[in-house]
Amino acid sequence: MVTPTRTRAWAAMAAIALAAPACSREEAPPATPDTYAGSADSVEPELPSDRGFLDPNLATAAALTALPGMSDSVALAVIRDRPYASMLALDRVLARHMTRAWRDSVYTRVWIPLDLNTASSDEIALIPGVDARLRQELEEYRPYDGVEAFRRDLGYLLGPDETARLERYITLP
Repeated sequence: MVTPTRTRAWAAMAAIALAAPACSREEAPPATPDTYAGSADSVEPELPSDRGFLDPNLATAAALTALPGMSDSVALAVIRDRPYASMLALDRVLARHMTRAWRDSVYTRVWIPLDLNTASSDEIALIPGVDARLRQELEEYRPYDGVEAFRRDLGYLLGPDETARLERYITLP
């Protein structure tokens, strides 16, 4: 007859028998936890693009945390959710952690250039300093045949400094 005590004894012996071979083997070192490719320990400064922006898909944690309003946890959230196909995707991550004003501050230093001919209204509105009126103007003149057409169509409205500032945020054919 099998009693509860015998059942526990059999279970204990089975557990010992299964564990014994594992104890005699040399165990592999535990897997290292996912890291961000050592990006938090980077000592080299992050080089901005030719437009002067950090690419959120490539920026190190150290470069991101050096930005105003970026804590370690926000920088790691940005890194964790990579890659970003658009600024809207990055904005969704940052919106969980930052106000619009802080995001605008970040977007003066971190940006993925927008194709102005295909960008949505929401994407264009992410460009710092673009209000509803300017967004409408940018959309109204589409499609642009290139940067020269952009300068010609909007330069007279915006002036050369603002036109040059906006050119940093966009791409055109």
